[in-house]
Amino acid sequence: MRTLDPLLDPFTIKGLRLRNRVVSTSHEPAYAEGGLPRERYLAYHLEKARGGVGLTMIGGSAVVARDSPPAFGNLELHRDEIVPWMRRLTDAVHEEGAAVMCQVTHLGRRTSNYTADWLPTVFPSPLREPAHRAFPKVAEAWDLDRIVDDYVSAAQRCVEGGLDGIELQSYGHLLDAFLSPATNHRDDEWGGSLEHRMAFPRRVVRAVRAALGPEPVLAIRMSMDEDRPDGLQREEALTALRAFTQDGVDLLSVIKGTIESDATLARVIPSMGTPSAPFLDFAGEIRREVDIPVMHASRITDAATARHAIRDGLLDLVGMTRPQMADPYLVAKIAAGEEDRVRPCVGANYCLDAIYESGDAKCLHNPATGRELTLSHVVPPAPARRKVVVVGAGPAGLEAGRVLGERGHDVVVLEADDLPGGQVKLASRPGRRRDLIGVVDWRVSELKHLGVDLRLGVYAEVETVLAEEPDVVVVATGGMPNHEFLLEGAGLVKDTWDVMAGEVPAGGTVLVYDDNGAEPGVDAAELLAARGARVEFVTPERMLAPLVGGMNSPAYLRAFDEHAVAVTLATRLVGVTRHPEGGLVARLRHDYSGAEVSRRVDQVVVEHGTLPLDDLYHQLVPLSVNAGAVDHAALLDVRPQLVGAGAAGSALPTGPARGFQLFRIGDAVASRNIHAAIYDALRLCLAV
Repeated sequence: MRTLDPLLDPFTIKGLRLRNRVVSTSHEPAYAEGGLPRERYLAYHLEKARGGVGLTMIGGSAVVARDSPPAFGNLELHRDEIVPWMRRLTDAVHEEGAAVMCQVTHLGRRTSNYTADWLPTVFPSPLREPAHRAFPKVAEAWDLDRIVDDYVSAAQRCVEGGLDGIELQSYGHLLDAFLSPATNHRDDEWGGSLEHRMAFPRRVVRAVRAALGPEPVLAIRMSMDEDRPDGLQREEALTALRAFTQDGVDLLSVIKGTIESDATLARVIPSMGTPSAPFLDFAGEIRREVDIPVMHASRITDAATARHAIRDGLLDLVGMTRPQMADPYLVAKIAAGEEDRVRPCVGANYCLDAIYESGDAKCLHNPATGRELTLSHVVPPAPARRKVVVVGAGPAGLEAGRVLGERGHDVVVLEADDLPGGQVKLASRPGRRRDLIGVVDWRVSELKHLGVDLRLGVYAEVETVLAEEPDVVVVATGGMPNHEFLLEGAGLVKDTWDVMAGEVPAGGTVLVYDDNGAEPGVDAAELLAARGARVEFVTPERMLAPLVGGMNSPAYLRAFDEHAVAVTLATRLVGVTRHPEGGLVARLRHDYSGAEVSRRVDQVVVEHGTLPLDDLYHQLVPLSVNAGAVDHAALLDVRPQLVGAGAAGSALPTGPARGFQLFRIGDAVASRNIHAAIYDALRLCLAV
């Protein structure tokens, strides 16, 4: 039955009926435990099923063999014990109305030689993989025989696990390595002509099709143009795909490009500041050339673009994977006519970068994603209504106001500035990071929808807060740039906030000192260089901006090269003085050799995080019933904070009874990132 919204139209592939056209495509959030999709993995996909997705795909690169060890928490399909865990997941997701498929692969060289069983990686040719740095063994005939068997065994386990189908991965891994002339330099029966290069992938497709049987869907996620002069081109890719279709492939997921390095991966999975849906028209061209259904996912972040893709025949199924990490209830909200309430994906790619930074995927501004076992995406009502004052309307304060409003409390948010957003207002000023403002805009819109009283231009003092007669006060006043680390000349330097606000003169020579390692320092350096300054970027780190992950660093590295930004590593700024003839002298010390040098520059800009803006908090501490104390066990378990509220036997300090509990969150506690600020607010306020 067709609907008025093409996104909500059902779609059938072979005998598999999907309730709508929206897919969470294959990706690996690294939520597996011991290579198995246990409770956390299940909860993550189950939430999207409850949120209305038509098809959710697990196992972003679930591995088929022990010589394809996990590179980032992959599921391990070569183990028999995975079957009951998959069955448990598929049964639960099916019960909520969604279908489940699993991506299956042999990583080839895209992993490490120095992990798991320390087996050599295999590849068609002895070409080092840039991202994971493996030097692979050239695959022998017996390697290919056993790998085909491994694919067959993995497919059989997927069938036993109740999956609706599997997807073969063919971009950046082993199958496409044989197909692409850029990576297949063989002169035997597996290399040379296209017919020979596609012989091994075809062998795998046929074997997997036979192992699956006639009913489960067999998809392939495939680069249809590697977008490199020596790589797989569109016409050869189409020829290969038609052969794979004859061999049993039922569905194509279109990729343009490849993923061997940070630079190429960032183009395949574009971050903020890039055009929306950059490969959608290309995917539509491929769809017109093939006889099987086509899906595609690459920065299709909003319902309007996804709707256009389906309505105008560019795609049969639309992948909205990162958007459903931001809001797993995206489809349900569209169906309910609440499209304007969908939490937006801002394209920060923190979801991917966090895997390498902290071990698993995290949405920049939805901390419940991946934490479904402890945090709720749907905020439950509170048992009793309380009066809450939130001070500060940065990301932490806005999230606190939103969650408390959803809980049904009487909430006032006080913000000294004329606009909400805090540091995010500054962070979103560079063109590439403008989408960050969605973190603020969505929450401001939600506050309005929930009837939360947001008061701008109000500088909160103790009397301001007490006049509201609150039961709870949440201080989210953020921080101010830290200059105090300098031994000399703290009053002579500017900071990255000054740069973002346009308060550092354009041109001249500028030394940017970054002792944070995140985006603010490189943002400031790029912005100054683009305005005509000669910039030297100095850091005590052994690499440039280590907290900027591989999905976002390519854009900065390109900009630094384009604007000739000089980079000095392992060097500390120890002092700044005035030069008698004008300008400043920056004194630098190498962290390893101890050698000191000086630079004469026009400006010094520093980035050393923030110090808490916490005067109001400390003034309120003696007036609160809990003296600002937090029960960490209750916080981590998302239970109510009973400190100072009559909790029998509490060992935590309490203050004189003035009727309100006091808490502080975000950068008002310590200098951290957007995700940390919002996470603070969510887990505290879910239990208020």
